[in-house]
Amino acid sequence: MQTSLTPSKTVIGTDRPGRAIRTENLTKRYGRNRGITELNLEIAEGEIFGFLGPNGAGKTTTIRLLMNEIHPTSGSASIFGLDCMKDSVKIKKLTGYLPGEFMLYPGMTGAQTLKYLASLRGGVDWKHIAGLAERLQLDLSKKFREYSHGNKQKVGIIQAIMHKPRLLILDEPSNGLDPLNQHELFNLVRELRNEGATVFLSSHIMSEIESTCDRVALIREGKLVKVGSIGDLADLKCHYLEISFKGKAQTDFLRSLEGVDQLEIGETAEGDTVRCIVSQEILGSVVKHFAQYEILDFVSHEPSLENIFMDFYGKSANLPEGR
Repeated sequence: MQTSLTPSKTVIGTDRPGRAIRTENLTKRYGRNRGITELNLEIAEGEIFGFLGPNGAGKTTTIRLLMNEIHPTSGSASIFGLDCMKDSVKIKKLTGYLPGEFMLYPGMTGAQTLKYLASLRGGVDWKHIAGLAERLQLDLSKKFREYSHGNKQKVGIIQAIMHKPRLLILDEPSNGLDPLNQHELFNLVRELRNEGATVFLSSHIMSEIESTCDRVALIREGKLVKVGSIGDLADLKCHYLEISFKGKAQTDFLRSLEGVDQLEIGETAEGDTVRCIVSQEILGSVVKHFAQYEILDFVSHEPSLENIFMDFYGKSANLPEGR
């Protein structure tokens, strides 16, 4: 059963037309502990914006500031031109929100929970809610305490989108979902975007960001590392090369360049195979140089978002769990 997800129309503030979220030097400190530092973001209406970072990078802190669950140490944030602190009630009418940990009344059924939350929003068509539950394969007759973690997450997803929000904020939304329900979740996200909504998606899972988002911000230790399209990020660091030569490989040129890493040479019956990582800036020079040699095979591929993620954070990064 398919359900319409046309977002509701609501009068918004005085921010520049087309801008859904804006933060200016947004900072939150927890005493000596890190939160976020001077975060500057602009998110356009109608885009799916990915907020990517490991646990502890500052993703949830940012979202809690946007939703006025905590107050900033300094800086400001606005949603559709409305101040996130002063206009929090108005913002919540525009927004659907799935927190990182969704917990409600354990003795209520899924249906009772969603009817109660719908009443707080002034009423939502029950057929629409039931249709969303069917798409996510959720039994609404069970009590909340009887649900698995994944089914509790489904209740959270439904309450976030059931009122057709203008802005949808999702904090680790696929947590606990099986692959089929993850797929359906992101179908719902794309449907919302296609009908005019803006989606702010926080995640540490590269594949769901890569397949869903229009733009991505990478956050590390409370600071923005990079903001750009998926294509921008894919070209950010390097290319992976594997070159098979007929005969011995001439590698002095590679060894002389800055921007070459993990150079390896393997021997085969026909000749040498060179494997290395080269930066985007020198890729053209490398290709032009080796064009003069007899090459049996040349393979180049761009890094996945996961590769980029590991370049920024390092395989040995051990950031704290939580915020």
